[in-house]
Amino acid sequence: MSSDTPLLKVENLSVEFRTENGVVKAVDDVSFEVNEGEPVGIVGESGSGKSVTALTLLQLVPNPPGRVTGGRILLDGVDILSKSQSQMRNIRGNLASMIFQEPMTALNPVFTIANQMVEVIRVHQKVSKREALQIAIRMLDTVNIPTPEKCVKQYPHELSGGMRQRVMIAMALSCNPKLLIADEPTTALDVTVQAQVLKEIHQQQSERNMGMILITHDLGVVAETCKRVIVMYKGKIVEEAETEQLFRNPRHPYTQKLLSSVLSMRD
Repeated sequence: MSSDTPLLKVENLSVEFRTENGVVKAVDDVSFEVNEGEPVGIVGESGSGKSVTALTLLQLVPNPPGRVTGGRILLDGVDILSKSQSQMRNIRGNLASMIFQEPMTALNPVFTIANQMVEVIRVHQKVSKREALQIAIRMLDTVNIPTPEKCVKQYPHELSGGMRQRVMIAMALSCNPKLLIADEPTTALDVTVQAQVLKEIHQQQSERNMGMILITHDLGVVAETCKRVIVMYKGKIVEEAETEQLFRNPRHPYTQKLLSSVLSMRD
C-alpha cells in the first residue's frame, strides 16, 4: 500500500437485523477511513451502531439474524466482505485484532491463559509450542502483567478484571496486527484500572504505529487517546472531525448534547 492509501476504508456500509418486530437497520450507509498509525474514536450512546460497525469489520456479526445489506470494507487492500469464514480466521488476529469489552466472555474459562495465547500465536506464526509460549510470556510482560510466567499458568477466573483485560490486549497484539479495534475495553473496570488499561492500549498503539479504532461512549477517553472522532447516532455518522476541533466547535446537535452532558457531570 502507498503511504497515501488508508489502512481501512469503509464505504457505504449498511447492516440490518431481523427481529420479531421486523427489520432493524443497525448501521445505515456508513463511510469512514483509518490511516496507518492513526487512533480514531467512534462515540455514541448504546444502540447507535458503533459496536455493530466494529464487529462487521471482522465479519463477527452473526448471520442470522444480522446481515450486511450494502457497502464495502477494504482493510490493507483486502476486500473483507468477499472473504469466507476460513479466510477470515487468517485475517483476524493477524491483519486486524479486537479487544472486547468483557474479557470473561471473550476468554475461555476452562483453558489456561497459556493454552489460549499459544493457540492464537500458532495459528498465525510458524513456531513451536515452546516458542509460542515464550512469545506469550513476553507479550504479557509488555503489557505490565507482574510475574507473567505465573500468569500463563492461571485460568481467567483466577485473575482480576484489570489483569484479564491486559491478557486480552496481549493476545490481540501477539501477532503484530496493523489495525487494533478496541470495543469499550474498560467498561467493566473500576475508574483507576480503566486509566491504567487505556494507557497500556494507547502506548502499544503508538509504539507499534498501528491504526486503531476505539469504540466508546466516553468522550473523555477519546480526548486523551484519539486523533480523530466519529460520532454515530441511530446507525449513521452525524459528525466527524479532529478531536480538538470537535471539542472546541461541535457542529451537530447530538454532538453538542454529548459534550454538554460531559461538562455538566464535571461541574
